[in-house]
Amino acid sequence: MFETFTILTLQQYWWVIISVLASLLVFLMFVQGGQTLIYTLGKTDTEQSMIVNTLGRKWELTFTTLVTFGGAFFASFPLFYSTSFGGAYWVWMAILFAFIIQAISYEYRSKPNNFLGKRTFEIFLFANGALATILIGTAVGTFFNGSMFSVDKMNLTQLYDPAISRWETPFHGLEAVLNPHNVALGLAVFFLARILGILYIVNSVKSEEIFKRAQKQMIYNAVPFLVFFLYFVIALLLKDGFAYSPGTGEVFMEHYKYLHNFIQMPLVLVIFLAGVVLVLAGIALFLFKKSVKAIWLAGPGTVFAVLALFLVAGLNNTAFYPSTFNLQHSLTIENSSSSHYTLTAMSYVSLFVPVVIAYIYWAWKSINNKPIEASDLNEDQTHVY
Repeated sequence: MFETFTILTLQQYWWVIISVLASLLVFLMFVQGGQTLIYTLGKTDTEQSMIVNTLGRKWELTFTTLVTFGGAFFASFPLFYSTSFGGAYWVWMAILFAFIIQAISYEYRSKPNNFLGKRTFEIFLFANGALATILIGTAVGTFFNGSMFSVDKMNLTQLYDPAISRWETPFHGLEAVLNPHNVALGLAVFFLARILGILYIVNSVKSEEIFKRAQKQMIYNAVPFLVFFLYFVIALLLKDGFAYSPGTGEVFMEHYKYLHNFIQMPLVLVIFLAGVVLVLAGIALFLFKKSVKAIWLAGPGTVFAVLALFLVAGLNNTAFYPSTFNLQHSLTIENSSSSHYTLTAMSYVSLFVPVVIAYIYWAWKSINNKPIEASDLNEDQTHVY
């Protein structure tokens, strides 16, 4: 079946899969958002342990999705993987460090003879929640604003330095924080993760005190989220974008490119608007109706909105990883993908994705069959983080 597809169709197919994985990752970062709220929502040791334990049931889903996202990018668009992960390594090393301390914290926080104390690992969890969300959001911002790198496949002939791509600044990705549009997206992701974390915690923890505090925190996080998100989206729609000619591959600046992408791909526009509406509806449902089910509106809304943004970044003849060092070195789904054979083989493997999603859903429902209570922390058969 897939072998009959043109390579462009396969490239587009895999960009859609990458976009789906990215959208799921951002939704699952409610774990990171919740970790930054441990002391805000929990005022006693029991309340804090309840929050940590309900998040501990899901942290591996986020990490696994991140690894899958990176692996899919490596297999389908290896030139991006080598350019970004090999060039902007300070950013990716910081993200990796944040997830390492998260894993350690969940495993050792409640271990006997923990000489560092619970608070140390709770601070690590906060650090993971803040660093991972802001850095990943800022890194994704470079998909729209560009990075300082060069690509020259002729470097493969150089015996002393056969690297295809090079980073052209000594900061290796950290310079992304100097662009306010990148930072705005990073902060929008941070506050969105906190919003989703609040909604998940009230849905999975049975505590009136935590619920009351969550109501206040929702306002404190929804307002800055809307400010940073609207700033990013408005700037995105009004800025010049990185387009390329499908015939020659020449990259050029196009006025209102991302606005044109939404207009020329109406289905993507509908998905984006539906996502934004669902997120806002989830926030409103929690604030005004005090519903603990709001996560099931805001969660899918997050997936839809992020999916649309990734589709706009890479489809419709758009360079998804622009080079501000040299426009012609920008990466597109056409010049950075694997071969037709590799994409075809991987496409058959991708047919198992629905099975994986079904397993995640089953695991989610099995683990979260009832809200966690203080008494659950004392049960012998319960794994306590």
